[in-house]
Amino acid sequence: MIFNGVDFFPHGTQFPIIEWRRLFVSISVALAVMSAVLLLTRGLNYGVDFKGGSLIEVKAKDQAGKPGKLDVVKLRETLNGLGLGEPQVQASGDAEALIRIAQQPGADFAAEAKAQDEANKKVRAAVAADYEVRRTEVVGPAVSQELKWTGLIAIIASIAGIMVYVWFRFEWQFAVAAIIALIHDVFITTGMFALLWYEFDLSVVAALLTLAGYSINDTVVIFDRVRENMRKYKKMPMDQLLNLSLNETLSRTILTSVTTMLAVLALFIFGTSVIEAFTFAMLFGIIIGSYSTLFVACPILLWLGVDRASIIGEPKADGTGTAAKAGLP
Repeated sequence: MIFNGVDFFPHGTQFPIIEWRRLFVSISVALAVMSAVLLLTRGLNYGVDFKGGSLIEVKAKDQAGKPGKLDVVKLRETLNGLGLGEPQVQASGDAEALIRIAQQPGADFAAEAKAQDEANKKVRAAVAADYEVRRTEVVGPAVSQELKWTGLIAIIASIAGIMVYVWFRFEWQFAVAAIIALIHDVFITTGMFALLWYEFDLSVVAALLTLAGYSINDTVVIFDRVRENMRKYKKMPMDQLLNLSLNETLSRTILTSVTTMLAVLALFIFGTSVIEAFTFAMLFGIIIGSYSTLFVACPILLWLGVDRASIIGEPKADGTGTAAKAGLP
């Protein structure tokens, strides 16, 4: 890519990406297995959206004309003495914190709602002397279960829609390769949340959906180049053709990923804890998405095999190719 006379990336690269495909796919399989083990054994740290409860944001009050200072240890000790389970305290600045209170038990829905409201009142009263309550969010157990299923359905529906689009635009082998790479990205990113114990809530689901669109865009660009090269180099072996296509689009893929990562990295470093999980999902997702675009999608496409006759318009052995149907020589 050349911008204002400055070349940001080398051109005409000849990296043996396809030649090393077994190594790259082995790494992906290892990461996927680790993610599966983590999800089955440790699970996800579901946020209030998915497990119910309360989220209370507080800010330390000014004392004697001086800005308030957050004391996480003292605040946690105060909340532990309320008998509300194990409240979580997460600092979101020098003076602000997020308090999470688990869903309180009750005989029925009304009793649970009343118990949760009483728990919120206890928290507000306990911290009133030193902290100002800025907002309170409550999610009931019924709503949390509905949100969990809705989020799962949204991810599945987006993947299915993308598969139909790629299948319609290319051949079925392209669609399958793209979806495997996409599931690879979402699954390993989710596994990373289980490893690092980041809170998994609706904002993370939004990040995964954004990641799906970002990843498939990169993959489609490379697949477009593959199709162009199949028409241009009709006799070139498929492994060489895929490697050529990857190298020709490498600068675009790298530069797009790096510029996007820089923007998300700024949000991750300088943003508040409220968006930390979202920005981490985006940041890691861009990395793993770029990896799968370059090192997973095309090797899978090679193993699946591609019907070159239907792409380049040559008749098949049985005379049913695109050119034969059109009556072309």
